[in-house]
Amino acid sequence: MVRLSVAQLLPALDGGGVERGTLEVARELARRGHRSVVVSAGGRLVPELLGEGSEHLAWPLGVKSPLTLRWVRPLRRWLAEQRIDILHARSRLPAWVGWLAWRSMDPATRPRFVTTVHGLYSPSRYSAIMTRGERVIAVSETVRAYLQRHYPGLPAERIQVIQRGVDPAAFPYGYRPSPDWLADWRRHYPQLRDAPVLTLPGRLSRLKGHEDFIELITRLRARGLPAYGLIVGGAEPRRQRYAAGLREKARARGLSDVVLFTGYRADMREIYAISTLVLSLSAQPESFGRTVLEALSLGTPVVGYQHGGVGEILARLYPAGLTPVGNLEALTRRVTALLAAAPPVPSEPVFPLRRMLDETLALYEAVYRTRGDRT
Repeated sequence: MVRLSVAQLLPALDGGGVERGTLEVARELARRGHRSVVVSAGGRLVPELLGEGSEHLAWPLGVKSPLTLRWVRPLRRWLAEQRIDILHARSRLPAWVGWLAWRSMDPATRPRFVTTVHGLYSPSRYSAIMTRGERVIAVSETVRAYLQRHYPGLPAERIQVIQRGVDPAAFPYGYRPSPDWLADWRRHYPQLRDAPVLTLPGRLSRLKGHEDFIELITRLRARGLPAYGLIVGGAEPRRQRYAAGLREKARARGLSDVVLFTGYRADMREIYAISTLVLSLSAQPESFGRTVLEALSLGTPVVGYQHGGVGEILARLYPAGLTPVGNLEALTRRVTALLAAAPPVPSEPVFPLRRMLDETLALYEAVYRTRGDRT
């Protein structure tokens, strides 16, 4: 087996699907005896990364400023000195820094350059950097279709679909939280005992559907259904005003004790498990939908808008949860029906993490064996 040195580039390690996928690949690289390095501005997940055998280089490659390009020369030098085999960019600005450093290196000795398209970015020259990889990983068929539609110059053979995965051991079907966790949860949220709990996970962002979620809870309550809403996710510093506006909207609807804002939580498995339904209401299509897959892996029903990667997952795993995008009346009817009698979620794992990891490392090994200048 060839021992690879792999460097993954992303803005930060504070949480989210991209960050979690980065850690999963890093952990597997270290487990198999490869060298794993993550280059980012840091964040709450760094201790976990280091504890699982990877290295971290604290460079802020994702800061949206022309000054970020000052990292091109240090990165080029570091790649050569460290003899990195695979340079894997997972976000646009780090990808620009990585590509500018990589393209001026000796094609015979420089790393292989891989990108992963995690999002359905607005098509532009800036976003097109994610198509510069010698291999371009698409995290879903939705992303492959997006790339082929908006970047017809990208050869189809350079795109490889590697769907995100969930470890069934980490999110086991039928999982129930421990008595200690439940006791602590009930101390914090006593009103949720024996009541339907609807959960909307994700960062507090205008695109995640929080307004639709509050309207849904309002409509369910008007129909006499005693449902509670959990909004689980933190607000970035520049989105504090938006977060305050959401709380004010809930208060104005008389839902201050009904729509609950938990902030960032590390115990998502437990929260999914105690939820009656999990919601995915993004206004724009998601590239995949990790939260949907995690909840379904536990056996918790999910209702989501019928577009993007979320629609792709639900159509395959739980079509009963599909609902038209932005149609609040249809959403209310769908949720009401599932609260009354939700079909069981199939127990067979369809998107296992093991497959994602095996396919990613196989891609690394395959592209490492290639030579030649592919810009």
